[in-house]
Amino acid sequence: MGGLSQMNDESVPAELLAVREKIDAIDMQLIELLSARFKLTHQVGILKAAQDLSAFDEQREADKLSRLQELCQAQRLNPELVTELFSRIMQEVVSNHEKLRQSKSQDT
Repeated sequence: MGGLSQMNDESVPAELLAVREKIDAIDMQLIELLSARFKLTHQVGILKAAQDLSAFDEQREADKLSRLQELCQAQRLNPELVTELFSRIMQEVVSNHEKLRQSKSQDT
């Protein structure tokens, strides 16, 4: 392995463990924020279904991705990665909205 040693629990430096703990805490926050986001988009889906609006808002999605790319530049993040992540999140939201709309139409 080119002189690199494998790490096991005993050989991981304390400083590395501390940084990993911080990463784990941020990961938990990301999951909590994603959950909160999906709860809000669920409300949006209910409102759209009630108003008979399309599950997909092309302009909103384009505006959102454009704004996120701007934020990436300010935070020195890879805009392609963030666009990919949010595109997938938004696909899931649209799918959820379509399910809400279908269940509404079956209820009537």
